[in-house]
Amino acid sequence: MIPPHGVLDRFSRPLGSLRISVTDRCNMRCRYCMPEESYVWLPRASILSFEEISRLAGVFGHLGVGKIRLTGGEPLLRHDLTSLIRMLSRHSGIEEIALTTNGILLTQNAALLKAAGLSRVNVSLDTLRPERMKEFARSSHHADVLEGIEAAKAAGFTGIKVNSVIIRGFNDDELAPLLEFGRERGVELRFIEYMDVGGATGWSMADVVSRKEMLERLSDRFGPIEPLAENLESRAPADRYRLADGTTFGVIASTTEPFCRTCDRARLTADGVFLLCLYAAGGLDLRAPLREGASDEELAQLVRRAWAAREERGAELRAGEGVRSALYQVGALRADPHKEMHTRGG
Repeated sequence: MIPPHGVLDRFSRPLGSLRISVTDRCNMRCRYCMPEESYVWLPRASILSFEEISRLAGVFGHLGVGKIRLTGGEPLLRHDLTSLIRMLSRHSGIEEIALTTNGILLTQNAALLKAAGLSRVNVSLDTLRPERMKEFARSSHHADVLEGIEAAKAAGFTGIKVNSVIIRGFNDDELAPLLEFGRERGVELRFIEYMDVGGATGWSMADVVSRKEMLERLSDRFGPIEPLAENLESRAPADRYRLADGTTFGVIASTTEPFCRTCDRARLTADGVFLLCLYAAGGLDLRAPLREGASDEELAQLVRRAWAAREERGAELRAGEGVRSALYQVGALRADPHKEMHTRGG
């Protein structure tokens, strides 16, 4: 067994959390992630089994990863996801197992996920208007998402977060209504700046509503906004804020004010590619050595070497480029589907 110990990259950032994509499939087609009519999917034979995911998670746990987030695609499309959660919960080094979901399938799964050992749930909800969701995400399941949030509360999940990507001209007029939605339901909104990665091939800086602008607009509506002291120490992607009435919310400013210098997150794609950064051009294949019989120690050494050599500051470097367009065009994404957000667990 690998002795527990951490590993630091070249900027002394620890390997602390891991986002695991369990599928590249999704039942929505959001404009900032999957806007095209067709996609190149990962071969099914290449997708890691739950046993393989659990084994790799154990290796990461012994290298210092304490938090795992299951993503996709839409992770609840993966059959019997609760079995994987039960496997992951047995690893002593892993303190938290979270899930990011679009919420469509959450109602029928929330209680099962809680019973299996899931710690936290984040639900994506970009608009409170069903007609906007239908236009923007090609989905008529808006009511299912709202019901899923209520089901998560009823199942006993606390600290539920609702993620909203804010895009100028689409939903930036819903900042205050979304925050009020969270306040009324006891869930915390996390506003996310529109990012230029993966399927955001129509991205333009003109479409980005910055954190500064979000806070100004919300302050005009709700009064003074106080940044929480935890922001100075946290490695979480969101900076958190509080209204005068105690309502808290977060903002992820990856586009205009990146947090690369404190980022402790790695990613594992559904077919076992280890990514050091959301912006990384490529990654390390862990599936091949895993299936060829590598020991846990050998797998750990591969991960340790990759992380120790890590210099990635993708969002920070992009922010310094000045004139900026989408990171990839459609042709590049079709040539390498690992560059898609829904493949790398954005």
